[in-house]
Amino acid sequence: MQVRLATPADAIAITAIYNQGIEDRVGTFETELRTEAIVLSWFDGIHPIVIVEQEDEIIAYASTSSYSSRPCYAGIAEFSVYVRRDRRGNGAGRLAMTGLCQESEQAGFWKLVSRVFVENDASRKLLRSLGFREVGIYEKHGQLDGVWRDVVIVERLLSCNLHT
Repeated sequence: MQVRLATPADAIAITAIYNQGIEDRVGTFETELRTEAIVLSWFDGIHPIVIVEQEDEIIAYASTSSYSSRPCYAGIAEFSVYVRRDRRGNGAGRLAMTGLCQESEQAGFWKLVSRVFVENDASRKLLRSLGFREVGIYEKHGQLDGVWRDVVIVERLLSCNLHT
């Protein structure tokens, strides 16, 4: 497996992987499948997206997006990570997140944040092992298929960009 920065040419594969995550209901509140055009809009030249390839197939991705439009939060990015359904549990998520952290530091971000469903043990274990801190729980943060879901807030400081 190898990780690299994603390009717009990877949008079709990223869309397919994200749509599996939407269908599986384990990693997002989203319920409407995404289109390639929506994924292409993620390529803003500011927020890194990485993909993991194995045998010339894209099997995972991790992406960043804007946390807030307020200038004081300009160095903070939200992140997501998704692995193709048939490749979960083989280290692709770890590789994607390691690459995303490195690319985010190089892009000038000092912190990554996200929210993870409380019962998503695999993602929580992965993120803790990569130095993400569980900050707290948002109770009844949103509904998915009519059921209230709690999420764990996670963050990781990216050390090379901290200004003390």
